[in-house]
Amino acid sequence: MGGEGAAFPAISLQDDIMSDHFTLPANGSFSFAGRTALVTGGGRGVGEAVAREIHAGGGRVAVSDVDSAVAQAVAASLDPSGETAIALTLDVREKAHFLAARDQMAGLWGKVDIVVNNAGFAKRTPTQDISPEEFDAIVQINMRSVFLSCQIFSDHMRENGYGRIVNITSLAGQNGGTVASPHYAASKAGAIMLTKYFARYLAGTGVTVNAIAPGPIDTAKARLSAEQIAQVECEVPVGRFMEVGEIAAATALLASDRGGFFVGATLDMNGGLYLR
Repeated sequence: MGGEGAAFPAISLQDDIMSDHFTLPANGSFSFAGRTALVTGGGRGVGEAVAREIHAGGGRVAVSDVDSAVAQAVAASLDPSGETAIALTLDVREKAHFLAARDQMAGLWGKVDIVVNNAGFAKRTPTQDISPEEFDAIVQINMRSVFLSCQIFSDHMRENGYGRIVNITSLAGQNGGTVASPHYAASKAGAIMLTKYFARYLAGTGVTVNAIAPGPIDTAKARLSAEQIAQVECEVPVGRFMEVGEIAAATALLASDRGGFFVGATLDMNGGLYLR
């Protein structure tokens, strides 16, 4: 309640923001009891973190990936019995794979409540070296897959009167990115627009469609040199990469019962790199 002259204790933003002791709360902050979820690209990285977050909240999770071995490993670590976690081999380029996932989950658990479209692919090919075939391949994985998923699950969810679709996009889809190639940026921008389209299409049915646009994620460090990592940390206003647990928590919010008033939103998670 203090006015202009109110005294506040001195703090060091540098010490607070750049702390090496940053930790996240434990998984399971949101309840998913009675809910079922499909996570694409769930065998590693962000997808794995999302699958673990939903499962920790009491949800039943289908961990899908084009690499069946990694999907199996994650699902088995969540529930070796297979009662609350299963692995699915799913190539997001194939409509038949989405249909099979829907039918298998509905047959096993009765319905599909949540779909997290996380699978994606990036290539940093120089602009003038990108072939039409490579351009189409990136768009097929990052954008067309979102269309196929939303198209297939929208009717199923609308019939059930409930659904949450969360599309993991990218900062590159908002501002072109800093190191992203044009086909990647364009495909992620398209995924954001598909999010808005299906959100309006399904508004008022109990089904919501939203997106998250992450900036630098710590899983990318394995592909970067020490110099590149330091450069990114200098460019990001908060001074660090995002942890996968942070994007998993944001996904959980949008995917939860408490996320019903988000409609066509894109949550910016870029540490201040892009403000709008």
